[in-house]
Amino acid sequence: MRAFLAAGLLLLTLVCSAQDAVDFDSQSITIALAQEPPQLNSMKATDQVSVLVLGHVMEGLTRYDRRGNIIPGVAEKWELTDEVATFWLRKDALWSDGVPVTAHDFVFAWRNALDPKTASEYSFILYPIRNAEAINKGELPATELGVTAIDDHTLRVDLERPTGYFVKLTAFTTYYPVRQDFFETQGELYASEWDAMVYNGPFKITEWVHSASLRMMKNPAYWDKDKIILNVIDAEYITSDTRAKLNLFVDDKISYTVLDGETYKDALRQRLRIRSFTTGSVFYMSFNHREGRLTSNANLRKAIRSVFDPEEFVNKVLATPGNLPGRSTFPVWLKGVEGRFRDEYPPPVFDVDVNQGRRYLAKAREELGVDKIPSLVLLVGDSPTAAKQAEYMQGLLKSKLGLDIKIDTQTFKQRLAKMTSGDFDMVNAGWGPDFDDVMTFGDLFATWNLNNRGRYSNPEYDRQVRIAMNSSYPKTRMDAMGQLQRILLEDAGVLPQYEQGVIYLLHPKLRGVTRRVVGTDPDYTYARVIE
Repeated sequence: MRAFLAAGLLLLTLVCSAQDAVDFDSQSITIALAQEPPQLNSMKATDQVSVLVLGHVMEGLTRYDRRGNIIPGVAEKWELTDEVATFWLRKDALWSDGVPVTAHDFVFAWRNALDPKTASEYSFILYPIRNAEAINKGELPATELGVTAIDDHTLRVDLERPTGYFVKLTAFTTYYPVRQDFFETQGELYASEWDAMVYNGPFKITEWVHSASLRMMKNPAYWDKDKIILNVIDAEYITSDTRAKLNLFVDDKISYTVLDGETYKDALRQRLRIRSFTTGSVFYMSFNHREGRLTSNANLRKAIRSVFDPEEFVNKVLATPGNLPGRSTFPVWLKGVEGRFRDEYPPPVFDVDVNQGRRYLAKAREELGVDKIPSLVLLVGDSPTAAKQAEYMQGLLKSKLGLDIKIDTQTFKQRLAKMTSGDFDMVNAGWGPDFDDVMTFGDLFATWNLNNRGRYSNPEYDRQVRIAMNSSYPKTRMDAMGQLQRILLEDAGVLPQYEQGVIYLLHPKLRGVTRRVVGTDPDYTYARVIE
C-alpha cells in the first residue's frame, strides 16, 4: 500500500501547478463540471454529474469500450442463461488502498441498494435478480437476494426471470461494488468527501472542494492502469453558466464545453471548431400526479399539451443543431423487433390546437370546481438554458390559455430534492439510457420506479411493463412497449419536449475522448494529450 501512496504523491507533485486546459508533460486536463456532484454513493446516485464522476473512479463487473460495446471490467469472463448469471472476477482487481476487490463487495452493495432504509431511487434496476423487488418492498430480508459469492472471485446471480440484457446492467452505477468494512467505518459520511471513499476504477478523487472544484488522478492500483494515459482530470471549475465556460475555453482554461443557442453563435463568429453528438436522451416536462395537485387533472394536462409545439420549441428556444422535436418518451435511435422501435410503433400524434386546448381547460375548471386555475409552479434548474426554456413555457401558457406560471429556480441539488419530495406542479426533466435496451425508457414511468418523480401511475401501463419484463421474445416485448408508449401519451402523463443533440468544443490537443449514448459521457478514461 505504501507503493500506491508514493505513486499518488508523485503525480500530485507533478501537476500541482498546472493551470492550462491541457498539459502534455504531465498528461493533465482541466474541465468544468456543470454542477456539484450531489451523490457519490453509487448505491444512491441518480444524477448525470455524479454518474459521470463515478464512471471514472469506479468500475462494475463490466464496462463500455470506446465503441459502446460491453467488455470485461472487474469480471474477466461470464456466462448467462435464462436462470443464472455467473461472473469470474479477475484476481488483480484492487481497491485504491491495495485491498482486493471480491465477489463479497458486489453482494454487499446490491443488498444495501435494495434495502428499503437506503431509499435508493435506482433500486428497481436490480429487480431482474431473484427476490430483489420483494426485498425492496420490505417483504423479504436482504439475505434472500439471489446473489452469492461462491468464493472471493466467483459471483453467482440467480435471476427472477429471463433477462437477456442482464450483463449490460452490470456496467451501471448501482451495480458497482462497495467494500463493507470501509463503508461501515464511514457510516453516514460515506462518499461525502474524497477520503470517505475507496476507488476501484481508472482514477481516484484526491481533492474535493465542495461547490468549487474536484480533482481525479490516475489510480495506480487499477488493474488496467497501463492503458490509462492521463494522470489528472482536474475539474477546476463548477458552473452551469455556458457563457462563463465558453470564455474559459477561449482563454485555454478548460478543454471541453457544451454550447447553447447564444454561445453557439459566438463560437461561429470566432470560427471555433464545433462538434456535434446525439446523446440519446429525451427531455420532457413532468407533471405532478400526486393527490391534491392541480396537474393530476388529465384535462388540464391535455390543455397544456394542445398548445405546445415541439417544432417551435426546438427551432426557436433551443436554437442549436441536432435536437429533434419531442414526440415520445422513446427516442428514435432505440432498436425494435427488426428495425427502429419508433418506425415499427409510431407514437400517437396530437395536433397543436389552441381552441381544443381551451376546451380541455374549461373541462378542467369544471372538474376542479374553480372559475380560474390557480397559479402553477414550474420547477427548473439555475442555468441560462433552463431559464430560457422556463420563460418560454411561462409566456406560452399565459398567452394561449391564460395560465399563471410561477418559475421556481433552484440549484441542481435542490431541484433534485424538490423533485423527489414532490414540491412542484411541473418540472423540466430528462432521461438518458442506463443500458442498451428499450426497457431503460419503458419502465421509467412505472408506479414502482422512484425516478418517476411526478408519480404517474396507470395499472395498464404497469401491466404492459410486466409483460415486457417477463418475456424474452422481441415481438412480445416490443408490442408491450408500443402499448405503454400509447398509454402514457394519451394520458398526457408527461409532455415530451425534445430529443437531445449537443454541440460542443474540444481542445485540439486532447484526443481519445469518447462520446457514447449509453455509459459515461463524455468519457476521458482513454484520453491523452498530444504535443
